[in-house]
Amino acid sequence: MATYIGLDIGGTKLLATSADEEGRVVQRLQAATPLDLQEGLVLLQQMVKKLAAGRKINGMGAAIGGPLDWRTGVVSPLHQPQWRAIPLKALMEERWGCPFWVDVDTNIAALGEYHFGGETCAHLLYITLSTGMGGGFLVDGKIYRGMDGGHPEIGHMAVPYRCANPTGLGCECGAPDCLEALVSGNAIRRIYGKPAENLSEAEWEEVTYNFGQGLRNLATIYNPAVIAVGGGVAYGRGEKLIEGASKVMRAHLRLVAAPKVRLSRLGYDTALMGTIAAAMNGIE
Repeated sequence: MATYIGLDIGGTKLLATSADEEGRVVQRLQAATPLDLQEGLVLLQQMVKKLAAGRKINGMGAAIGGPLDWRTGVVSPLHQPQWRAIPLKALMEERWGCPFWVDVDTNIAALGEYHFGGETCAHLLYITLSTGMGGGFLVDGKIYRGMDGGHPEIGHMAVPYRCANPTGLGCECGAPDCLEALVSGNAIRRIYGKPAENLSEAEWEEVTYNFGQGLRNLATIYNPAVIAVGGGVAYGRGEKLIEGASKVMRAHLRLVAAPKVRLSRLGYDTALMGTIAAAMNGIE
């Protein structure tokens, strides 16, 4: 019996799963991400070996932070300092003799939502709102890519914002006015001096308004049918964030139809299930 393997390679933890030929999860593993590159690569191989358990691997998919080249599978995730220009695709295909696909974690999460989230549509935008902010846009189930195959960075748009403490604004990219610098987990800590779960209702109102303005831009530019939102900040606030931000979006939207906005139906497994979708279907 053959199997598919998915790897979610994060800066703090490694998640791995195996699935059967119908995409049903068979086994899951989790481990802390080693700081050392070689330790991390060895651990990944050990996890794959345990999941495969001697079975033929039909394909593997992986999610990781950018930047990367999805065609060659060379990765350099920012939050893993020793992982620079690592030919991950070549290493894994040589070791396991099966196709291996890797892409930016938000693109992979979008695939997970599309294939396993219970609602397929021609134009699906997935947003993760967690430590940072990012997204992946699918057209007919295929990843939308920018110039030279680049990954559009939706968290780095500018919006008309509300902020009681503008001195706390600042984005890791260096720009002064990114949406990520207003609504992400890191941004919330900088602006309000506490984690998202401790925000007051007035502070959440600011975050929600700013996120809604971002949704308005995305709806106008991408014109998606559905926007699915995941990530720790989004799940922590839940439907209050979705309903409030959607209201702001609709109030400022004029020339395009308002998309359906909802929480991801896969919880914290969106990217992990996306790796299985990539393993089964490949990435274009």
